[in-house]
Amino acid sequence: MVFGLLNVNKPSGPTSHDIVAAVRRGTGVRRVGHAGTLDPLAEGVLVLALGPATRLTEYLSGSDKEYLATLTLGLSTDTYDAEGQIVARRDLPPDLTVEQVEVVLSRFRGEIEQTPPVYSAVKVAGKSAHARVRAGEMVRLKPRRVTIRSLQLLTYDPPEIRLRVVCSAGTYIRSLAHDIGEILGCGAILSALTRTASGRFRLEEAVSWETLRAAFDDGSWRAFLLPPDLALEGTPRIRLDEEGLARVQHGQPIPAGGNVSGLARAYAPDGRFVAVLFGDPAGGVWRPRKVFLTSGSG
Repeated sequence: MVFGLLNVNKPSGPTSHDIVAAVRRGTGVRRVGHAGTLDPLAEGVLVLALGPATRLTEYLSGSDKEYLATLTLGLSTDTYDAEGQIVARRDLPPDLTVEQVEVVLSRFRGEIEQTPPVYSAVKVAGKSAHARVRAGEMVRLKPRRVTIRSLQLLTYDPPEIRLRVVCSAGTYIRSLAHDIGEILGCGAILSALTRTASGRFRLEEAVSWETLRAAFDDGSWRAFLLPPDLALEGTPRIRLDEEGLARVQHGQPIPAGGNVSGLARAYAPDGRFVAVLFGDPAGGVWRPRKVFLTSGSG
């Protein structure tokens, strides 16, 4: 059974769904999911979960993301990026300085309200916003709270601005580009995007898509599998004895032996990662949330 993660350096062009479908074909694993969509334009870290690890994507998807983003000023598109239809061209403010750009960027640091692009996968009454727009419907999305933990100006070479962004899950860098352009008064689109980190998974550790596809062909792809428990790195590790393992397998709690809260990773006596536990402070116990090793599975 395949039970693990892949840190893939997605190239610009294919969708995240395209990558998932190709991994299904290349590995023969039916259950493959990803932890955070990348637009076709974007490249960089795309974390995939294979087999039972798909049940861990909620922990992967909720982690902070880091990006290198290039904005082109003076343009507006319907998608907020370079792949959309141009809806406006405007002149840059005369003599726009780095200092003025920095003042605008300061308005986006910290917790902000952001409206996702209508060309996005955000669901509206069970159907993606982009599907409704393409069907001719008028779509209005509600703003949401996101956190920009770091927004660093790397270069300003008109009409381009290059930024480093560290943000909470659910942040749309396309919307960030659009909103910055609106405040500057000239519009802006996202013209290039690289995700350099997703939680603890970093770009410099990712396998290139070309290398992974070659590994599918020669059967060596398992060498790039990462342990599934990395999805919960930083949480306590609980080593179960045989009695504890049996209880967890049957969905029963185990004594915590002290204050308990949050999540933990549980391991069988032989070291296998077998469950995600959550702390019950009132009962002073760890309760199973997700169990990956069931009775009789060996």
